Amino acid sequence: MALSNTGGVAASKSAPERRNLGTFLGVYTPTILTILGVIMYLRSGWLVGHLGLSQTLVVVALANLITLITALSFSSIATNTHVGVGGAYFIISRSLGLEIGGAIGVPLFLSQTISVTLYSYGLAESLRIVWPEVPVQATAFVIVILVGFLAFLGAKFALRVQLPLMALVGLSLVAFAIGAFLKFSGGSFRTTVPSGEITFWAGFAVFFPAVTGVMAGLGLSGDLRDPGRAIPLGAIAAVLTGFAVYLIVPVLLVMAASSADLREDSLIWTRIAPFGLLLVLPGIWSAIFSSAVGSILGAPRTLQALARDRLAPRFLGRRTGDWKELAPGITAAVVLALAAALLGNLNAVAGVVTMFFLTVYGTINIAAAVETLSRDPSWRPRVRTPWPVNLLGGAACIFAMFLINPLAGAFAILAEISLWQYLSRRERKVRWGDARRGIYESLVRWTLVRLARRPMSARNWRPHVLVFAADPIQHLDLIRFGNWFSQGRGVVTACQLVVGDLLDENVDVIKMQTEMQEALDQEGLVAFAEVGVVRDVVDGIVDVAQANGMAGIESNTVVIGWAKEKARLAEFLHAMKRLERLKKSLIIGRIQPRHLFPREGVVRTVHVWWGGLQRNGDLMLLLAHLLTQNPEWRQSQVKVMSIASNELTKVQTETFLNQLIPRIRIDAKPHVIVKPKESSVQELIQKESARAEVVFMGLATPNAGEEEDYAERLDNLAGDLPAVFFVKNASMFTGELVEPNQTEASEEAEPDSAEEEKDEKA
Repeated sequence: MALSNTGGVAASKSAPERRNLGTFLGVYTPTILTILGVIMYLRSGWLVGHLGLSQTLVVVALANLITLITALSFSSIATNTHVGVGGAYFIISRSLGLEIGGAIGVPLFLSQTISVTLYSYGLAESLRIVWPEVPVQATAFVIVILVGFLAFLGAKFALRVQLPLMALVGLSLVAFAIGAFLKFSGGSFRTTVPSGEITFWAGFAVFFPAVTGVMAGLGLSGDLRDPGRAIPLGAIAAVLTGFAVYLIVPVLLVMAASSADLREDSLIWTRIAPFGLLLVLPGIWSAIFSSAVGSILGAPRTLQALARDRLAPRFLGRRTGDWKELAPGITAAVVLALAAALLGNLNAVAGVVTMFFLTVYGTINIAAAVETLSRDPSWRPRVRTPWPVNLLGGAACIFAMFLINPLAGAFAILAEISLWQYLSRRERKVRWGDARRGIYESLVRWTLVRLARRPMSARNWRPHVLVFAADPIQHLDLIRFGNWFSQGRGVVTACQLVVGDLLDENVDVIKMQTEMQEALDQEGLVAFAEVGVVRDVVDGIVDVAQANGMAGIESNTVVIGWAKEKARLAEFLHAMKRLERLKKSLIIGRIQPRHLFPREGVVRTVHVWWGGLQRNGDLMLLLAHLLTQNPEWRQSQVKVMSIASNELTKVQTETFLNQLIPRIRIDAKPHVIVKPKESSVQELIQKESARAEVVFMGLATPNAGEEEDYAERLDNLAGDLPAVFFVKNASMFTGELVEPNQTEASEEAEPDSAEEEKDEKA
């Protein structure tokens, strides 16, 4: 199976000269320079002085383990499919969907941009070591302009500028190591004991931002010749290199200085290395400046990907095949960075920026886990990581957020959730799939396999409704009632039957089903659209009902609209007999739409005409109860109506219903009427239920050849009632649907009925 093109609208068809970066220059260099940053120089000694060597090494190992898992996670995705412009945003949006990608991508762009300002301020402040009177804000302003100029010269040029900076960082490390060995005396390490002034997790919170540059190279994914090879090789190599350096540095510090010196002297490196200021300070400045360059290179590419997905102004995502296509994004990033520089003190912003980066890392880990759990056949990465490891990395990122700054972490998460909700409400059509469908299908399969092994009982029964509508637009009211009867507890399918031949070119089933689903969605009806091409409508109803569903989620309740011709209604009664053999209940409904909306100031009423002979009452009561659980019907009143032939029968029926209704825990009131001799059952029902919004009556099974006569009686019973549903309970729990194990008691308590009322009241 060939890999699908998941690049979507953001997959850039860039000219060859854009994709000219390899593994070392495009991924390894920016990643390692971001990892080996200012914390290594100015905070590693402080950490060892407070926690001691052993705890510091545990902190280093734990922090690097998290970033290694993150590197493995995005490497898995990068080796499975093409990674286009946008790096982390591209991966998240193609794995978890555009809404989540946008919720992460927009803050990611802002964080990358503001990081330029933060690094510029850090560099300006570090110049005070040699120039105490340096104007920090003005210097930061100049540094932002300088890194922006490098970005305009192109990623390859900017990264080549970083090569001498990396050499300076390497030189400072060598000088530091030489100085540590020169100061190492006695051939034994100095004893390091935790100071007790900070806890282990407080030290972890200080150190962890040092290793969060793991995705610096990923941001240049659109400029890589072979992202699938360069991203995993470059990122994992950089993480392992950084891990090794951060394990060695604490040991060298213990060899060369006391715990007190390490705690009190933030520039301890310059005291240890020969020619300290001369060799170490250029390394510090190079690390800070290269981090700023990495951010300015990543930010416009994230913005470009957002623009191509229409989450940012479209002119920012134009394609020209050369550096000019990034010019608007670079300009926007530089302007925002300069505006941030005018704020002066960015300490508060710095915490939120770190949090946004950590949410990106956590989401990348979750995306990799989701891809694995989806079990999509297209998921065939060359770098595989077990999904529990991915999830552990994601959880660790969230844990680290709240260790570092709980308030900033909560703000970042709330901001991203708000953005996700906003984007979720906006309709967007995309041409790529994401892993969410795979996850849903895996969950559905897992559930269906286990559901099929569980026996069905009356307690577990819920209506899975199949509504047949000749014209879905004209019969939306029937589908709406089907949805109300389900009340979010079962699956509702709306089926349009088309008489014809599938080979007929004029019958476009896919188009009809799409239009039908759109109509249902516009009405807010949670139902699945289905179109069936059949030779005959009545046979088609039975055939579709028989085939609908699977593994215990088969439709068990069929809803059919009223037929204008008595002959067609009689045919429905023929179909009812076959549906009864399939254990599928039938509801025939006739609705006058003008009665669907409540009269102002009037409480809605639902009438259930209880006869008891055909055992339809339990399903009718349940449907009435489910109807009143919907928000539109929540204040409705259910009345159980029954006709008695005399006062004695009335008392018996009232006693039975007063016992039954509390037992089945349905909020309803019984109302038993003694039938006047001069009135027919039809006239009595029409009179009593004239102002009821919905009326339920039972269906009997007519004898063969008597279907048309029975259809005529049903039409007379429906009369002028606003909305009437004739119900045939054919489920496997007839008589037990509402209250299991009460069949015998019900049979004993049900009243006798006059013979002439059997068919009409059934």
